[in-house]
Amino acid sequence: MDKQIIPIFYSCDDNFAKYTAVSLHSMICNASPAYRYNIHVLNSGLSDETHALLGALATDSFTVFFDDVTDYLRSIANRFPIRDYYSQSTYFRLFIADMFPQYDKIIYIDSDTIVQGDISQLYLTDIHDAYVGACHEQAMVQVDEYGEYAEKVIGVSRYNFFNAGLLLVNCDQFRLRFVLDKFIQHLHTYEFVVTQDEDYLNLICKDHVFWLDQRWNTEVFGEIGYPIEQANIVHYIMTNKPWHYEDCRYADLFWRCARELPVYDELLGIRAAYTDEQKEADRRSCEALLALAVSETNRDDNYQNRINKASRAKDRIDILQKIQDYERAGRFDEDVEEDPPSRVLMPEDVEYIRRGFNQKLKTKIAYALAKKFLARLLDEKKMIVKEIRGIEHFQNLTSGAVITCNHFNAYDSFAIQLAYEAANQPERTFYRIIREGNYTSYPGFYGFLMRNCNTLPLSSNYQTMKKLILSTNQLLQEGNFVLVYPEQSMWWNYRKPKPLKKGAYIFASQNQVPVLPCFITMKDSDVISDDGFFVQEYTIHIGAPIYPDPEKSYVKNTAAMMEANAALWKDIYEAEYHIPLTYLTE
Repeated sequence: MDKQIIPIFYSCDDNFAKYTAVSLHSMICNASPAYRYNIHVLNSGLSDETHALLGALATDSFTVFFDDVTDYLRSIANRFPIRDYYSQSTYFRLFIADMFPQYDKIIYIDSDTIVQGDISQLYLTDIHDAYVGACHEQAMVQVDEYGEYAEKVIGVSRYNFFNAGLLLVNCDQFRLRFVLDKFIQHLHTYEFVVTQDEDYLNLICKDHVFWLDQRWNTEVFGEIGYPIEQANIVHYIMTNKPWHYEDCRYADLFWRCARELPVYDELLGIRAAYTDEQKEADRRSCEALLALAVSETNRDDNYQNRINKASRAKDRIDILQKIQDYERAGRFDEDVEEDPPSRVLMPEDVEYIRRGFNQKLKTKIAYALAKKFLARLLDEKKMIVKEIRGIEHFQNLTSGAVITCNHFNAYDSFAIQLAYEAANQPERTFYRIIREGNYTSYPGFYGFLMRNCNTLPLSSNYQTMKKLILSTNQLLQEGNFVLVYPEQSMWWNYRKPKPLKKGAYIFASQNQVPVLPCFITMKDSDVISDDGFFVQEYTIHIGAPIYPDPEKSYVKNTAAMMEANAALWKDIYEAEYHIPLTYLTE
């Protein structure tokens, strides 16, 4: 039976080919013989000596191809605003998916690497529909100035910025999502000058990255956090080059491989000839790069500022700034957007449990309209629900439950409605607690939905609130579901879980029903909304129910259930976004 082919790409010129040879040799020494490896060396012209050096590394399992991209680049040259972009080999990785339509997935690897692990294991990683599998860029994580640059210029969290020197590329997604076209479009929009093509890739692939174990791209930079023996790939980034510095960390790994190649003496000569002046130039270049990152961050017309001014609704930009201000001040339980003008909801204005024929008919009509409205939202991609995880936790409920969810959009309760319908619990009705103003003040279609889709409005009137509490208790005891937003406030597209209020957990504790903790995570979709921002793509995470302890008082149960809910949301947030949960108040 034919062995599976694993395509792996380098890009280099004659000057860097000797380091490519060391990297490739290390890869061959540690790769599983169960596969065939097609090694593609992207170039724009290589000497016969380089062909001989790299070609000699071929084995029964490894075939080396030399792919001159010059003709391809000439064929698309008229699409590029700046010629230098396609003459530098570092940009070649952007063309792979289009140039090699026979591959659905490839590995791209920089030449300044040593491969200690079995490269086939990286290739076999299922990255699903992510554009790339990649590892975190440690310069952004560990150096605050670079982190600020990533966030304020590129618009990507420092914890979600990847190093592009090792990529598992989903070529199908690159072609389907027109990644090359987006790159060209961004070239016309803005020139990134700090990490250049890495900046563009992070901008384009934001929220569509599968995070690989960091051991697949262990950068020789700052703290590593595990023994170097555990690194599958060691990456000598920036000026940390063993062929220039005798004291380069982990240089022994490089020389161990280099010693087995005919270029060994040449590499030793390069190191011996590297002058103090060149080392001083390295030091100055590192300082200059850091200064450039700071300068770009502080530019009034940097990329993010330009995008904000050009195409994004000012009210949304103001809301994002207000969210930062409120987070910094610890005002987590306050809305950042103005509620509609409201009147006080009196007890006689609302029937929380609707038993009459007219009320039931209104509810039936409201749900039919809401179903059509939701279908249109989904069809027009004004709301995108990618996945529901943990639906079994919803399906297995055998009693009433308080459902909790983070609150970030006026439509997020529709997402939980979809989860409820997917759980197929028709004998248990789904209710949601809403704000007073949403019930009393919306006119027309939205007002009809707010008042008739099994909503339980809060009130600033004490007697109405008593009525709400009694009705909610009854609904829970009858076996129904009640959605409560325990954060109390709604912050537009805010991804972090906010500190919780205890109301939801009092309901659950007093009625001896579980809390079903739901947390919605978001990714930028490819769809731009009318406000100039990407429509968010939702994944609904449904956690295991949190049950009250019958041996504990309701006060202790309330605190314990709220703490368990907060811990679960924190775990989901950190696992999905690969960001530690911290707040500006800290």
